[in-house]
Amino acid sequence: MKIGEAQGIYRDQVRAYQKEKNNISKQLQNLRKRMESRPEEKEGFQSEAAMLELTLEALDEKQEEYQDYLSRLSETYCAYWNAAVADQQADASAEYAADMAKIMEVARRIMRGDIVPACDEKKLMEYNQEMYQTAKNVGAMVRRQKREKYDSLWGDEEEKTYADPKEAAENASAPTDGPAVVDAAAVSAGVSTEG
Repeated sequence: MKIGEAQGIYRDQVRAYQKEKNNISKQLQNLRKRMESRPEEKEGFQSEAAMLELTLEALDEKQEEYQDYLSRLSETYCAYWNAAVADQQADASAEYAADMAKIMEVARRIMRGDIVPACDEKKLMEYNQEMYQTAKNVGAMVRRQKREKYDSLWGDEEEKTYADPKEAAENASAPTDGPAVVDAAAVSAGVSTEG
């Protein structure tokens, strides 16, 4: 038997037992009123009252049993309900994650300057207008950079390094046709001897 069917059957049973209990309670009240109005017949009414009270207890016990079973059915029903909802939410979350990955990929492609289908651009725009505009601007800049990228007209210039002028001058080679080096004392001695 399915939970829904069982719930219907046992709810009907609980209602039927409640209705029967109400009828027996009314009979018991009427009987007690008769017992008060006719005290001489009290003993005859007492056995009937005891029988009605036992019937009420039996109906109450059975109704409680049905009610407990209905509670268990409700808990089982809720468990299945929650499991189905959890499955739906898991699917929705997975679908959302897949959509987000697609949206991010579309934004990345646009930012690289690639051409994407209009429907993909529309999805990105519907998701987040600001993200769409940013992607389009970055993509335009990238495309512009690709089109307007030039090499220098002067080529690769090497940075020159210069030597220290003092060092350069001091370490340079002297001309080889210079006069002979003569000791000053020898020149002085030579002048004085000539003169």
